[in-house]
Amino acid sequence: MGSERGEKQRVQFRAPESVVQQADTLATVLETDRTSVILSALQEYVRDASHDDDLKQELADAYYDDDITFDELKAVVGHEEAANFRVLKEQLDEGFVDATADELAE
Repeated sequence: MGSERGEKQRVQFRAPESVVQQADTLATVLETDRTSVILSALQEYVRDASHDDDLKQELADAYYDDDITFDELKAVVGHEEAANFRVLKEQLDEGFVDATADELAE
């Protein structure tokens, strides 16, 4: 995965014409281009989403189910939080299963 300042990847998508016009208007006022406006909005969205507890739980669940990798998780929630999720996943994979099996055997 490229960093913000590193590799760039071309992304194409369709958006309502009115949203594109709004981005263009902001770009004109801010003396920049449409890409900068859209990139800034996307970065802000991801930053806000990374602090949303419900979304963090969905990301953790996806990580626990192996739908996303540790690096993908870390890219959204940060290294410390991702490391906490990794420790919990390891505990669930190892300890929880063994403990539950022992408990059910009793």
